[in-house]
Amino acid sequence: MLHALGRAVARHPGWIVLAWVLITFASFAAATGAVGDGLFARLNTGQLTVPGESDDGQKILTDNSSTGQSMSLLMHGLDPADPGLVEPVGQAHADLAAIPGVASVAEPITVPGGVDNPQAAQLVAKDGNGFLVSVTLEPDLAKAPENQALDDVQARLTALGTELTAQYPGSTAQVGGGSLLLDAVTGQVEKDLVKGELIALPISLLVMVLVFGGFVAAGMPILGAIASIGGALVTLLAFSYFIDLDASVVNVVTVMGLGLCIDYGLLIVSRYREELRKRFATLTTRSTRDARTDALVTTMGTAGRTVLFSAITVAISLSGLMLFQASIFRAIGAAGVSVVVVALLVALTLVPALLALAGARMLRPGALTKVPVLKRLANKLGDVAPEEGVFSRLARWTQRRPWLVMIGVLAILGLLAAPALRLEMRSSGEQLLPPSAPDRIFFDTLAEQYPSFGLPAVVVVGQTEPASMAELAADISELPGVELVSPPRPVGDAHAAISVFMTDPDPGSADARNVVTHVRELRLPYRTWVTGQTAHLMDFTHAIATQAPAAIAVVIVATFVLLFLLTGSILVPIKALLINVVSLGASLGVLVLVFQDGRFESLLNFSSVGGIEAIIPILVVALGFGLAMDYEMFLLSRIKEYRDQGMSNNEAVVMGLQRSGRIITSAALIVVLVFGGFALGDLLVIKETGIALAVAVAIDATLVRCLLVPATMTLLGEWNWWAPAPLRRLHDRLGLRH
Repeated sequence: MLHALGRAVARHPGWIVLAWVLITFASFAAATGAVGDGLFARLNTGQLTVPGESDDGQKILTDNSSTGQSMSLLMHGLDPADPGLVEPVGQAHADLAAIPGVASVAEPITVPGGVDNPQAAQLVAKDGNGFLVSVTLEPDLAKAPENQALDDVQARLTALGTELTAQYPGSTAQVGGGSLLLDAVTGQVEKDLVKGELIALPISLLVMVLVFGGFVAAGMPILGAIASIGGALVTLLAFSYFIDLDASVVNVVTVMGLGLCIDYGLLIVSRYREELRKRFATLTTRSTRDARTDALVTTMGTAGRTVLFSAITVAISLSGLMLFQASIFRAIGAAGVSVVVVALLVALTLVPALLALAGARMLRPGALTKVPVLKRLANKLGDVAPEEGVFSRLARWTQRRPWLVMIGVLAILGLLAAPALRLEMRSSGEQLLPPSAPDRIFFDTLAEQYPSFGLPAVVVVGQTEPASMAELAADISELPGVELVSPPRPVGDAHAAISVFMTDPDPGSADARNVVTHVRELRLPYRTWVTGQTAHLMDFTHAIATQAPAAIAVVIVATFVLLFLLTGSILVPIKALLINVVSLGASLGVLVLVFQDGRFESLLNFSSVGGIEAIIPILVVALGFGLAMDYEMFLLSRIKEYRDQGMSNNEAVVMGLQRSGRIITSAALIVVLVFGGFALGDLLVIKETGIALAVAVAIDATLVRCLLVPATMTLLGEWNWWAPAPLRRLHDRLGLRH
């Protein structure tokens, strides 16, 4: 099939390239909003939820809500009792109340008695040095009137803040709210994506110029990557019409597609140049065109097959996410598999078509070869490795001391993985933004100075009258770490609720979790639902722990079958899976050291939330496993190729590493740079993903592929290729060979 595809591409390369150019332009136009709604306008962000008690409680609150969205003005650095505030605040109050769609306006300045009125206390800063103006919209407004009302409210609050800061020098004003936070997060996603691409693509091109010794060959994986980004974005746009896409999904999935496309393009281009050199070295009477076609067909049958198997492996890894109940994992899984398909199509059609058009120019020395220093560097990093080199010498060195290498590498990985044993999960909202972001500062100040207007850590919903929950509210107020418990309030006709605010703003704190556990263990005369940030986080992490074994089992079985079909062995797949567990553990350990422990906060521009975002561990395992198997396929396919040619186990390992080592390390370097570029963004969840996957790839391409795999394959010897007789016969019928 792949050979036939290679011949078809060689016959019609121009049409294929033209089709991809049109697809790419159309994809970017649709995804950026040049035509219709853009992707970034359709994103959302919110609590991580799974079906269960906290989700049911939240639905009761939402379905019976008597208020709409809200927006507030925070004034700080002035005395709320100053008589000069009455006139401007009173005028603003009247203007805000007159805006269509506004249900209520609350501020402590114009109420009877002013700031001394007990009802106004919650609108005065705890330090007495500021006040809050809060505007709430009517519930169930249509989208257009709601947006217009929010715009009008924001404009009037901003004008009031400007007027007061001019009247009271040294004071500050800030407008904020849920809609503005959503805009800030989704806007930051777009900014981080652009920033990451602007960093990753030029650096990737530079590395590939050194690898290929020229711009022609180096540009092909980059062109493929650009097409892949366009395809990824339009795929996500399509998914946004069927499932809710969290803002973090876009960067995670797009970066994955970008990294894979560069990996695959690098492998295809490198193998084509290798095959082209072989044919041109022995070219006699056959035409140059035939030699180029043969080289492309062979490339598709070898490197193309490796790319196909790798893409299937990554897709299997991502499809495991769809076995979780959490909608965010299902969205990433479904969108991720689609993006892998896009990267695969680019690698098997667009990149080969570009190669067919370039032809013999792929072998011509680039301008870099005329610069002595760069020429030597390009020779050492070049994609087509000689028969003997650094990696063959490294493999033989490892084969002379396999036990020492294996134990040493496992010890290093074990030390790096150890911190993962104390991993704690968090679900952040405004904390996703950097500490200096205006919307982050707004909500941090709100939680500190106006606790009753912040997000409660815990909300208890009861199927009863408000008065019946007074005793429960008093009981909760006595628990450690509780700062404030709101009076019971009615929720619809059949429910009541109390909100619990904690001294520690961390929703994952031990005290907050204790409140949830305490209430859930009570035997009350009415039914209760415990919801809120802490309950959502606890239910989410419990669901992950419950559903992860089944998802992992599916991925392991499918990957094992795939590797068996490739190698005909049962030990090689088992070894690969075990090694990946240790490698991913090391990545999670580094993640805990950096983000949970708060190391390098100033360097990476973040503030630790005391844990790791709850979606990250599963994402790192899924995406990291896929990338690790990507490089495993690169190495194993070459080792198996030499094994099928009759080489012994050790010889095949040496030659396989020598032939694939440069590609693996070069591809890994580029992927590390890609993830590193996106880690320089401002959104915490993207930063964590970028660092974790960059570390995972760096560890896998160096310690694992270059040392641990050769050591373990040397120790196993010919047992690497063992399988029971029935399975051997099955592989003879169904197994895949070059």
